[in-house]
Amino acid sequence: MRTVEEHQRVVAALITARPAVSVPIADALGLVLAEDVVAPLSLPGFDNSAMDGYAVMVDDVASATPENPVRLPVAEDIPAGRTDLLTLKPGVAHRIMTGAMLPAGATAVVPVEATNAATDTVEIRAAARDGQHIRRAGEDVAAGTAVLRASQLVTPAALGLAAALGLAELTVIPRQRVLVMSTGTELVAPGTPLAPGQIYESNAVMLAAALRDTGADVVASPMTGDDVESFRAALAKHTGDADLIITTGGVSAGAYEVVKDALGAPTPATSGLGGSVDFVKVAMQPGMPQGCGVITAPGPPASPQRDIPIVTLPGNPVSALVSFEVFLRAPLRLAMGLPNPARPRRDAVLTEDLTSPRGKRQFRRGVLDAAAGTVTSYGPPASHHLRWLASANCLLEIAEDVDALSAGSPVQVWDLT
Repeated sequence: MRTVEEHQRVVAALITARPAVSVPIADALGLVLAEDVVAPLSLPGFDNSAMDGYAVMVDDVASATPENPVRLPVAEDIPAGRTDLLTLKPGVAHRIMTGAMLPAGATAVVPVEATNAATDTVEIRAAARDGQHIRRAGEDVAAGTAVLRASQLVTPAALGLAAALGLAELTVIPRQRVLVMSTGTELVAPGTPLAPGQIYESNAVMLAAALRDTGADVVASPMTGDDVESFRAALAKHTGDADLIITTGGVSAGAYEVVKDALGAPTPATSGLGGSVDFVKVAMQPGMPQGCGVITAPGPPASPQRDIPIVTLPGNPVSALVSFEVFLRAPLRLAMGLPNPARPRRDAVLTEDLTSPRGKRQFRRGVLDAAAGTVTSYGPPASHHLRWLASANCLLEIAEDVDALSAGSPVQVWDLT
């Protein structure tokens, strides 16, 4: 039986980053930069007005006061976007809008609030200091400066900067593409009437959501019955350009364990699949039956076969999601370069007595009161009690060598918020 740490290492070794790609900036949000972004131009690109007002020479308005305004003829009107090059002559003003290019010779902008807002002869009612309300070229970004760094997360502000620099694309670490397959003849899609003995499929929906929350893309989420050939055919059909395959169900010790039967023995050449998957027991509860390895499967159309990592999770929904948290979330985020790959660990004080199976690491659903620093287990420990996990905000981690904890004991929890 593997320890949790041993299986974590094996799974993590299977998941690797995809090569960097250039994507349109509209598609880069939430991804991580693969290289530095160097500014191809300066920001601002030219001296411009920071206010709606009048471009003037400081000496021309030095004596201006509300009681004794200076009157200057308005020689030009400069809206933002005007592209011809203008020169301000002594003794005149140019009406100018925010963001408009400053005329040569102007040394300040007087805001419209300090004038009579005229368009022919303006009354300047306040003196100006040199450089007042002028945005100088390059004062935000100098051309040739690295403004975003490799490994930096692309945020809305980073996209705004890239667009302001005229960049149409960014080079990023792409998302992991994951195929999710749930197995079980008893499964039917939500919205379909149930026959006796059937249940609604929930694992694929749940894991697809967990993957997207982690930052990955889900390429497909089909479900199959417990027929080996049907499972192999569905697997071969949907692998496409997936970087990782996750299955749920069919990995335990009973009969009709379709994933184990299909991948745990040599597959016939007619299946189009090959590779090696190890099925193991991990010393944890829930989630003891696990599997992982590499399968050889058809690639995208007109492409050769390729090796794809596969992680096979148990079918009970709590086991599946806890296994995802313990084994997959961190390595997936690491492969995408995303920050905070692992869930935060918190120390808390247990509010009740608990028992745990010795020899297995237990992950109990819990409710963490961060303000009080306490945690309470939430619901039964069995792996089919999904309701309680849906309302929990943490997992209590109880070590393998512990079989009982009393109220007041210190425990470590995984913060799921």
